[in-house]
Amino acid sequence: MRRYVVRRLLQLIPILFVITFLSFGMMRLAGSDAVLQKMENTGMAVSQEVIDAARRELGLDKPFLTQYFIWLGGLFRGDMGTSYISGQKVLPVFLSRLPATLLLAAASLFLTVLVSVPFGLLAAVRRDRLPDYLVRAASFAGNSMPGFFTALLLLYVFAVRLGWLPVISRRTDLRGVILPALTLAVAMSSRYVRQVRAAVLEELNRDYVAGAKARGVRFPVILAGSVLRSCLSSLLTLFSLSIGSLLGGTAVVESIFMWDGVGKLAVDAISMRDYPMIQAYVMWMAILYSGVNLLMDLCYRMLDPRIRLGGAKE
Repeated sequence: MRRYVVRRLLQLIPILFVITFLSFGMMRLAGSDAVLQKMENTGMAVSQEVIDAARRELGLDKPFLTQYFIWLGGLFRGDMGTSYISGQKVLPVFLSRLPATLLLAAASLFLTVLVSVPFGLLAAVRRDRLPDYLVRAASFAGNSMPGFFTALLLLYVFAVRLGWLPVISRRTDLRGVILPALTLAVAMSSRYVRQVRAAVLEELNRDYVAGAKARGVRFPVILAGSVLRSCLSSLLTLFSLSIGSLLGGTAVVESIFMWDGVGKLAVDAISMRDYPMIQAYVMWMAILYSGVNLLMDLCYRMLDPRIRLGGAKE
């Protein structure tokens, strides 16, 4: 397994090079100018000499490959550049937004598991009965609502009408994270409850379930001890799909609730053409998804020793 992990990490290096090069090139080919965007935001008329001086100061007057290798050399030294807008170092600013994103991701995933697994089990056990119909109808309704509509609806009910929660999350705390986490959990639970139901139904139709029933084993014991355990790999796959997107920041929800995570940071950077900050976000997403995929592979191996990783021998 150790050789497999090392090989996967080594494979990540050329992938990161390709991703950073492509993102760096696409930003330069987008047809917009970071200096002009910055000058327009000031609302002041400036001369071409001032614009050219600003471009030289930011290094934007150099050829594309020169800019890329300068940035890459700084990355090897732990320097991801300076923000074109704020003038601050990119890495400390980016790292300062990570705790908010981690809190939001953890809360959203916890609520998703708390809702989708029990209700998916209920729908599977009570198949084609009233609880099953209600759960499927609720999941269909939740999956049909756009994220921004769910966010505005929750804001209106719990913040405006009832006044229980803040309209804008000014602080990164448990009270402020409830509404954005609940918004994300509604969408994810609506998708996953049906998939949990399908996975459990597939296991309930297996021969070992019928054999356990014939031996007189109680159904709750079969459900908890065998069915759920057999579904772990499928459920792990489902929820791992959400980890990357949650840790990468959910731009719409973070923008609505003014949650200071990396998603909102990326949206602000894109709108302001802050290339170094965008590049930091691209690096984070590439490392994140690669790391999550590697972690899930290792979890599969622990859950089911029959799974081979990279041709590993037993």
